Amino acid sequence: MGRRAVIEGIGHAVPSKILTNAELEQWVDTTDEWITQRTGIRERRVCDDGDTCSSLSITASYEALKVAELDPADLDLVICATVTGDYHFPATACLIQNAIGAKKAGAMDLGAGCAGFVYAAATATGFIESGQADNVLVVGVDVLSKITNWSDRSTCVLFGDGAGAVVMKSEENTDRGVMKTVLNADGSGGHFIILEAGGSLHPMPDPKSADFNATIQMEGSAIYRFAVNAMGDACCNVLAQAGLDASQIDVFIPHQANLRIINAAAERLGLPEEKVFKNVHKYGNTGAGSIPLALYEAEAAGLLQRGMTVMTVGFGAGLVWGANVIRW
Repeated sequence: MGRRAVIEGIGHAVPSKILTNAELEQWVDTTDEWITQRTGIRERRVCDDGDTCSSLSITASYEALKVAELDPADLDLVICATVTGDYHFPATACLIQNAIGAKKAGAMDLGAGCAGFVYAAATATGFIESGQADNVLVVGVDVLSKITNWSDRSTCVLFGDGAGAVVMKSEENTDRGVMKTVLNADGSGGHFIILEAGGSLHPMPDPKSADFNATIQMEGSAIYRFAVNAMGDACCNVLAQAGLDASQIDVFIPHQANLRIINAAAERLGLPEEKVFKNVHKYGNTGAGSIPLALYEAEAAGLLQRGMTVMTVGFGAGLVWGANVIRW
């Protein structure tokens, strides 16, 4: 079977601060009923002054390494999927690499929005299967509360902060590991969800950049239509490439952005409720942290066990989307 990229350890980290729908009712013109009915979200975790993208990532990474029984010095590569890194540069992956003592590892950030973990896992798989790496740490993390306009009721109810990390190891002659991945993008839809200010087009030191938004701007209805189609299409494509049908999936781990989108994807695939993992009610949309955080909780709850076949799917700013099938 050759080299396979196998997940051998998983960790997570979320801020301790919980922000409920009832609290949001005090800030903006919204209600708990409105938020819950339209998104499924009841609360989310948000960083206080002591939490950062890197601090969450480091905590999740230590846990994943401990579970995998891997010395950080044996890592060959650290990939951090995020769009809310501590800095534009250095990369958050470099901060993680230094903090955990992965002295021989390369490090890089990967920006693919809420599909970041799917993209990063695919990248790690490529390094492992090609023989360029034996052990890769993949972190999915975002602190979207830092770039949320808390007076915009259309977006502030959606986002939260969180991180998940996995250790991916090379193994020979096994049916475990990443089986297939599909990655897609459509840059023509980039304006549907965008952070205008802070890049080289509208740099913060330029006074003219004050005319552009430094918080998340999103066209919700357009993103909803895109997501419903993209999730289903990506899942159908990756299943076809893996030579599987939906009935052979043991656990479905979709990006936790909106309960209606999750349910629509599951319905298209004909997946029963018990196979679809959901924690959007607890965390909201945590960006690239969403899928690995859900993987962690599914395994911790005993719903995801060794040898099971899991399918993940994500979509986000770019526009980007993708899915993978993994034998746990």
